[in-house]
Amino acid sequence: MLSEDIIRYCAPTMACLKTGSMFNCLCSDLQEMLDNMRAVNCQLREKGLRILPLRFKDGRALIYVYRPEMLANDLMSPMAERLLCECGYTCGNPSLCIAQLMRRLRENPDFPHEIGLFLGYPPADVDGFMHRKDEWKICGLWKVYDDVDAASRQFMRCRRCTQEYVRRFEQGCSLDSLAVAS
Repeated sequence: MLSEDIIRYCAPTMACLKTGSMFNCLCSDLQEMLDNMRAVNCQLREKGLRILPLRFKDGRALIYVYRPEMLANDLMSPMAERLLCECGYTCGNPSLCIAQLMRRLRENPDFPHEIGLFLGYPPADVDGFMHRKDEWKICGLWKVYDDVDAASRQFMRCRRCTQEYVRRFEQGCSLDSLAVAS
């Protein structure tokens, strides 16, 4: 089940098109979920991917699949650093930023607005969502406030990637064979 969810919700991250992806799934047995994630991490680590639980709540788990190298690069942009500092993050250490995101997710019922930075969304769009909420131009994987053409192309790439990964997974391709090495 976990592998199927990863394919359905994280294919663009597996294909190096996006820094990270998140999805919610049922979690009736916490230890079983953690064991499954450990096994998936062993499968995908060589491809530059990590999977971790961001939050467990009401029998559900919020799962984060990401590429640490891409995340480190994304979080180093001046605008991303500024946005994270505004939200109280300690910049310069992606692992620490993830830990702080996990804490914010546990403490608040809503998703923190800066979460887009952990998913590879353009910092200008995350900034727009945080500061000019109603001024978005188009909406796809995220609300776009800046470069509509680039975002539209990215939305199309991600949609096609997901369709192809689902098709190949249904034909029997394994999770690790579909993951692209970074």
